[in-house]
Amino acid sequence: MGEPERSNIHYRAHPLTWDELDLTATCRGETMRWQAKHDRDAFKEVWLLFDNERGRFPLYPGESVWIEYAYTVGDDKWGNWFQRAVRLPTEQLEVQLAFPAHLDPVVWGTETSMTAGASPLRTPPIRSDAGELRQFTWITATPALHARYRLEWRFRARPEQDMNQGEFR
Repeated sequence: MGEPERSNIHYRAHPLTWDELDLTATCRGETMRWQAKHDRDAFKEVWLLFDNERGRFPLYPGESVWIEYAYTVGDDKWGNWFQRAVRLPTEQLEVQLAFPAHLDPVVWGTETSMTAGASPLRTPPIRSDAGELRQFTWITATPALHARYRLEWRFRARPEQDMNQGEFR
């Protein structure tokens, strides 16, 4: 955590790829195209587009819609955070994280704006257990434009992985 040089060394040797992420996104039941904005070995950022091969489906002023997206990250490249930036007026933002319950995960988060540094989320992520999964849901109403929300986690039942050695410590 907070060791960018170690992270860079690890991801140069084991780059994160779009194929392994298997990103999917939908809006109103329509598959959405996406565009890569940042494509680095350790970091990917996409913008979801309101279209697909069958046409466009714009979101007009005053309309609301659920946009859902999902991706997969392998355990060997799993970071301990997820970040979402708000670039369009949004009435509600909901993030769900699901982890294997046997790892005993804990989740917390911060909000950063253009004018302020990171501060704790105003509402905590809510935990629910369902069989072998532990899910955390965090919801905020009317998030500020240009705010960044970051959820972080750790697994209490597993030692940290040493990214230099590929071993646990």
